[in-house]
Amino acid sequence: MIGQARHRVVVIGAGFGGRYAARALRKAPADVTVINGTNHHVFEPLIYQVATGILSPGEVATPVRELFRGQRNTEVLLGWVTDVDAENRTVTATAPGGLPYRVPYDTLIVAAGTAQSYFGNDRFAEHTISLKSIDDAVELRSRILTAFEMAELATDPAEQARWLTFVIVGAGPTGVELAGQIAEIARRTLPGEYRRIDPAQARIVLIDAADRILPAFSAGSSAAAARRLRRLGIEIRTGAPVTDVDAGGVELPGERIEAMTRVWSAGVAAAPLAARIAEATGAPTDRSGRILVEPDLTVPGHPEIFVVGDLMSLGGLPGVAQVSIQGGGHAGRTIRRRLAGKPAGKPFHYLDKGNIATVSRFSAVADLRGVRLSGLAGWLLWLGVHWAYLPRGRNRASSLIRWAVTFLGRSRPERAVTARQAGFPAAPETAPGPAAEVAAHA
Repeated sequence: MIGQARHRVVVIGAGFGGRYAARALRKAPADVTVINGTNHHVFEPLIYQVATGILSPGEVATPVRELFRGQRNTEVLLGWVTDVDAENRTVTATAPGGLPYRVPYDTLIVAAGTAQSYFGNDRFAEHTISLKSIDDAVELRSRILTAFEMAELATDPAEQARWLTFVIVGAGPTGVELAGQIAEIARRTLPGEYRRIDPAQARIVLIDAADRILPAFSAGSSAAAARRLRRLGIEIRTGAPVTDVDAGGVELPGERIEAMTRVWSAGVAAAPLAARIAEATGAPTDRSGRILVEPDLTVPGHPEIFVVGDLMSLGGLPGVAQVSIQGGGHAGRTIRRRLAGKPAGKPFHYLDKGNIATVSRFSAVADLRGVRLSGLAGWLLWLGVHWAYLPRGRNRASSLIRWAVTFLGRSRPERAVTARQAGFPAAPETAPGPAAEVAAHA
């Protein structure tokens, strides 16, 4: 461990909240321990571009140790935090292989993020894929690209149609961005590469129970995005709650959509750690299981525990990256003031910088404090904002190259699907049987 008899700050999670909290403590007279379940920080706003072959995982995932290499008062530990002992001020984490370990703290910052919510229908998880991690993104990319390969192999038109149908449940920014990019793959990247199917005939359906897409945006921006999606050939079903999902499709009231690729991006719930912290501290939670915090982001009755980002509930603040970034910075600065003997009870003030979402190539919508942009102007703003927030110069440089290849041309730099990702548990037999031979020459 670092240091001797100094104030010990433990940060749970290395997402936006945890990263900016630890960063704010880089010059504090304290020893900081960051515990994260993976060895990397994920730039989540661009994770859908990994799923659609634009960026590689390395462009959106930065090693946590690299982020804090020059921060001498900070150490990084790999593990999933499973428990918090508020009385004895320790956290328990599990390392790879199931090895548990404990870390003591004087101040705790919880930035553990959220899990996918299925609104009480957890069985839907078995038949859909979400987009919360690099593993999810790589898996979804393989499913999207393999779907076209399976459609090419299919001889039954109905089976071809099922493989060429992509259903996305949830029309927030992730769902809209993903739908637009799948349409770009089908209409722009793949045509001319197949002989028995026309990829441009792929059916993409975007579903949401709300009355419009991008409900957090202004009505004008939502309508502009919907118009662009429809021009791309995307079907939009709003006011349509999903009633069931199985291995072959999605059920809506009065309608079934047969689809082999089903993506769930409809909602988030608090990570399981929230329930444990609430139990240990007596903190109240909201309907999503997020912890209701004090105005300074501390747990009621426990000023030594901060909860930031998606795991906190305060005044209806949205679960977006900027809330996590600003909340993490606030927690770090508050701890610095405490250690300096200064008044540290300032409430957290969130500066809403607006919302922005890309819809397709050269098209985005943005609501920026009373200013609404769409089309190319919105897309250029989206490009600049996301480029600026990427954590490292190498991420920015390589992303610009990938964006140029994808948006100015037709190619997708990341289209490799391994045999295992495609569903081959081992190398297939070298000599095809009669059925394979017939399919190949059908």
